[in-house]
Amino acid sequence: MFSSPGFNRANAYRQVGAHSGVENASPHALIQMLFDGLFQSLNAARGAIQRGEVEEKGRHLGKAVRILQEGLAAGLDLEKGGELAGNLKLLYDYCVKQLTQANVRNDPALVEEVMGVLQPVAQGWKEIGPQGSATAGA
Repeated sequence: MFSSPGFNRANAYRQVGAHSGVENASPHALIQMLFDGLFQSLNAARGAIQRGEVEEKGRHLGKAVRILQEGLAAGLDLEKGGELAGNLKLLYDYCVKQLTQANVRNDPALVEEVMGVLQPVAQGWKEIGPQGSATAGA
C-alpha cells in the first residue's frame, strides 16, 4: 500500500516539524509518527480557532495539511495498494478540503469532523503493528 522508499516519508515528516527518531524509524513507525503529529496539529488548530488566534490556527492547519499531503498521501503506493490505497487517497483529499474550509470559516466543527474521520484509520494502523505493514505493501 505504501511505497518502499522510507526516505520520502522521513523527509516529509522532518519538514513538518518532527523531532528525533525519524532516521532510524521503520516505515510503520514513520506512518505512526505522521498520524501522531497530525492529531497534535488538529487539536492545536481547534484550540486556536476557539481562542480566536488566527495566526496559530493557520500555522497548525497548514502543518496538518502538509502531513496529509506530503506525508500520508504521498507515501501511498496506488499500484500495490489497490483499492485500499485509492480510498485512503480520496479520504486524505477530502480531509484537506475540510481543513481548508475550517480555516476560511473559523469552524472548529470541521476540524473535529476530520479528526473523527481519521481516528479509525490511525487506530487501525496502530493495531496492525509493524509486522502487518510488511504484508500491506509498506
